[in-house]
Amino acid sequence: MKVDHFEQQKLLDLAAEDVALSQLAHRRRTLPEAAAVETAEQSERDLSADVVRAETEVRDLTREVKRLESDVDTVRQRAARDQQRMDSGSATPKEITGLQHELESLARRQADLEDQQLELMERLEAAESTLATAQQGLVGAREGRERATQLRDDALADIADGTQRHESARTAVAGGISAPLLTLYDRIRTQTGGTGAAMLRARACQGCRIELNGRELAAVRNADPHEVVRCENCGRILVRTAESGL
Repeated sequence: MKVDHFEQQKLLDLAAEDVALSQLAHRRRTLPEAAAVETAEQSERDLSADVVRAETEVRDLTREVKRLESDVDTVRQRAARDQQRMDSGSATPKEITGLQHELESLARRQADLEDQQLELMERLEAAESTLATAQQGLVGAREGRERATQLRDDALADIADGTQRHESARTAVAGGISAPLLTLYDRIRTQTGGTGAAMLRARACQGCRIELNGRELAAVRNADPHEVVRCENCGRILVRTAESGL
């Protein structure tokens, strides 16, 4: 295939746009801001779970404290009635003895319940402190996730803008290249997964970075300037310039 030498040089501009687009695509796939969002979201989920656990414990302990308060109140009311009965003077000696034993038992029961109540209130205080810490952490995690999301969205918007610019530039460059040469370039680009052409600089293909051997170099040197030559190592179109070292 023969194509004007100056038209072949446009392939370098096309390749540059393809490299830029490839870099933008790679950046999008490996965006650290996206990974930061995933980390922030996981942190938020973990802290949200901590809050739920702490809320459940506070709720359970609060319910138990209220139950004990009710039990203590019931014991006190029973003791007050017994004491009132004894103080009324209407009880027989035998009844008084029985009431005294019951008051002693009620006093022990009340003391035991109040000890349990004190222990539960201490546990409740600790649980409430844990809940407050988890809630505060969750607020911070949500703010962190929002910041991370904004940074990711800004980065994606920058990538989208760059992609649009380079796609437009590629279209403009491709418009100045003949269909046969462009088709060959695109076919090679698909095969290499990168670009379809590379500069021959200092006797080395800049696509695969391999220097041409004597036979290859002689073939390129003796080829017509308008002949489309290719690298025997990577298959890319070799674009000859003043830097080729021929």
